[in-house]
Amino acid sequence: MLSLSNVSVQYGSFTAVKDVDISVDKGELVVLLGSNGAGKSTTFNAISGLQKPGAGNILFEGKAINGLAPDKIVKSGIVQCAEDRKLFPQMSVHQNLIMGAYVHRKNRKQVKESVESVYHLFPILKEKKEQAAGSLSGGQQQMLAIGRALMAKPKLLLLDEPSIGLAPLIVEQMFEVIQKINRDGTTVLLAEQNAYAALKIADRGYVFESGSIVVKGSSDELLANNTVRKAYIGA
Repeated sequence: MLSLSNVSVQYGSFTAVKDVDISVDKGELVVLLGSNGAGKSTTFNAISGLQKPGAGNILFEGKAINGLAPDKIVKSGIVQCAEDRKLFPQMSVHQNLIMGAYVHRKNRKQVKESVESVYHLFPILKEKKEQAAGSLSGGQQQMLAIGRALMAKPKLLLLDEPSIGLAPLIVEQMFEVIQKINRDGTTVLLAEQNAYAALKIADRGYVFESGSIVVKGSSDELLANNTVRKAYIGA
């Protein structure tokens, strides 16, 4: 479904991502692991069209997408849920969700169905649908950010650090929801520092260090890898 081959991204003279190869098959939940600044978000931005790769190819469903405008990439079926959520804090929960469906705005029936689907997934958002997004707790804001991304009906959902800043219990609930989204048919590419929680729900993973992939394998292989355990799991 998604294929990155020899992708490199520069910021001026600094190479943030170097010769990265990643594949995600339809229906998979794949995780990119690594510390802050390792290259995960830059890779996401390259896939989303927010950052143009200096080299390499990005294919989605067999078609090249590197160089396409971000809105065209969203229309193709790739939607990114950013690390810092980027909600509209003064707007209501409901209004934020409607903004997420912008690419489908002419299909009112679909937008209405999508809203109900998000409220079913996150009942707390339905309770607070008239409240300003900025008044929600951190966990609720993350739910809203994911819900807004789902409003665009993605084939591939990019989730960038969804657990960051959240309490452990909320993190556990968040990953259960991510797993449900995947099981319901949405392919998921997840970027995470919380390696243990991510690998418990992922099929496969890639480990980033200094902009390059240093280890890859199934979740079980990565959980059993001593280097990965010492660096990211603390065991």
